[in-house]
Amino acid sequence: MRVAFVGKGGSGKTTLSALFARQLARSGAPVLAVDGDINQHLSEALDPTACTAPFTAPPLAAQLGAIKDLLRGTNARITSREAMVKTTPPGRGSRLLRLLGDDELHTRHVQRVGGVPLMVTGEFDESDLGVACYHSKLGAVELYLSHLVDGPGEYLVMDMTAGADAFASGLFTRFDMTFLVAEPTRKGVSVYRQYRDHAREFGIPLAVVGNKVTGEDDLLFLKEEVGDDLLTHLVLSPWVRSAERGYPQGELEEANRHALNLLRATVDAREKNWPALHRHAVEFHLRNAGAWADAATGQDLAAQVDPEFVPGPASLT
Repeated sequence: MRVAFVGKGGSGKTTLSALFARQLARSGAPVLAVDGDINQHLSEALDPTACTAPFTAPPLAAQLGAIKDLLRGTNARITSREAMVKTTPPGRGSRLLRLLGDDELHTRHVQRVGGVPLMVTGEFDESDLGVACYHSKLGAVELYLSHLVDGPGEYLVMDMTAGADAFASGLFTRFDMTFLVAEPTRKGVSVYRQYRDHAREFGIPLAVVGNKVTGEDDLLFLKEEVGDDLLTHLVLSPWVRSAERGYPQGELEEANRHALNLLRATVDAREKNWPALHRHAVEFHLRNAGAWADAATGQDLAAQVDPEFVPGPASLT
């Protein structure tokens, strides 16, 4: 299952992404963490003691051309890497990937950090200033998720860009569950309504996770602001504070471990909907083709859609 953590900058979504991914990994579950935030801090959150080697695996965005060549495989509808854009959906002949499979992409781009396999999109560097937006980096992740066939009991956990910026592309439709992390303040819940409305429009499951809660007043505020969308909450954590300083002491609080267990139970209760995932991918591809991609490539990219293809376990055979 694919899980996205979103929220306002500073809400703690990177911390929650790391805590959730680490708990999954420690349970023995196959998990892949993906840093899709413009501020690439997930590696530090996964290994707060910085006791492992620096992250050296190349970011996905740095190898976009090679990734396109790998994923398009023998799909005759995609004539070249230049004709493959971030929304191009898979079809017959496309290279589909298993989570953490023995393939070029995972072998090259995944590195274990704090006991968790991690893949990163890449930083916004000096050459991008004034000429590109961060969604140019996220295109590689969008293609990866469109070509990923994750199985039962497998988890992909992605730390997304802050705020409502994720809606600037169709990436937000590529997940089975989205957790919106919110502090108990008006600014903390400000992103919630935007996410709620867009999520409902596309049938995207969304749950709110309160963070840094200090008492009943905080919890009551969150309930009043987000209603039934509030799934659970984490209390203000001395363990997290010490970890962020580089020397975690003791164990994560029992209440917070319970909240993480509830997140997993919520994800596990969902059923994978491959037709919906692919339908969203096709819809956003057609939108992008008409808006800019046809003109950029000089081709009719609607022709890349394979009407007889739906991804899923059966498509791997």
